[in-house]
Amino acid sequence: MTLASTHQEEAGLWVSLSLVPGLGSQMLCQLLAAFGSPEQIYSASRQRLRDIVPDTVANAITAGPAEELQLMIAAWLQQAGNHLVTLADASYPQALLDIPNPPPLLYTKGDLKLLNMPSIAVVGSRHASPQGEKNAEEFSAALSQHGLCIVSGMALGIDGAAHRGALKVGGKTIAVVGTGLDIVYPARHRNLAHQIAEHGLIVSEFALGTPSRAQNFPRRNRIISGLSQGCLVIEANVQSGSLITARLAAEQGREVFAIPGSIHSPLAKGCHQLIKQGAKLVEGTQDILDEMKIAPRIDVPLSEHPSECHPLLDEMGYDPVGIDVLAARCSLTPEILSAMLLVLELEGKVTSLPGGRFQRVA
Repeated sequence: MTLASTHQEEAGLWVSLSLVPGLGSQMLCQLLAAFGSPEQIYSASRQRLRDIVPDTVANAITAGPAEELQLMIAAWLQQAGNHLVTLADASYPQALLDIPNPPPLLYTKGDLKLLNMPSIAVVGSRHASPQGEKNAEEFSAALSQHGLCIVSGMALGIDGAAHRGALKVGGKTIAVVGTGLDIVYPARHRNLAHQIAEHGLIVSEFALGTPSRAQNFPRRNRIISGLSQGCLVIEANVQSGSLITARLAAEQGREVFAIPGSIHSPLAKGCHQLIKQGAKLVEGTQDILDEMKIAPRIDVPLSEHPSECHPLLDEMGYDPVGIDVLAARCSLTPEILSAMLLVLELEGKVTSLPGGRFQRVA
């Protein structure tokens, strides 16, 4: 069994308290401040509990912890790599202690040491463009090589690309999820989840068996930003949950970074909004390292976006363009242009979009 510094019996009490109906994390922290430990909370009289929590919550606590639940937690902790980290543990991340409403306990799978490693959140749209995913992967790889742990939410799109970028170069990454750790969401990231558990860390404040619910993800986002010294947003529309993470990061005193995009792209509007509100515009790794006062490693190149030498790419620019428009710009027939675009697409320099349009990939 692996269980930070908390004994198995105490772990069951922590989990039982976290699942008491109506007892949120803030109220649980108030009880801990008043009584000192879960054991003392469960030993307190109903009357003393009512001084702090509503009657219904006090009644639920005095009914005692569920034995079945404690056995389930004990069995889960027997599995390799599984941990339960509570506010009472030395391994609880210091960064989360500094935010409002820190989670009283964290279920984790993987390398616990990453909880206290210098980190940056990399977040963005679930419906990212190929260029956005490429940016997320390349920036995450480069930042990993400069000593930062990449924190994200294991969602489709930017999140998944960020984790993959860190893993690709042997870097460290933390996935903060909105379900219980016995559930992989989204299901298509099952292989990615196994890689993160093996080489990084998966974290959740939600009990085992908790399914994906919309209300879970804003709570998850405060942990993503809270664990990190900064937050980089790559592609987000103005309703994106990534903007919630960025707002929380700013409120928590973290640096906020955003990569700009085309003025015609809905996925750039959220980033442009953040930049207008004071986020640092990012064009390369150095922009982030400078703001976070991290000395770059001299043996690792900084990520930039050099222009390609193919003249057709210069004519395309960076906005999506139809083949007829591009043919007129280049004075080429659509047949010749189609052949050139196919070659560039096979080289990974161009991507095809719906409606017969093409876009340059930096």
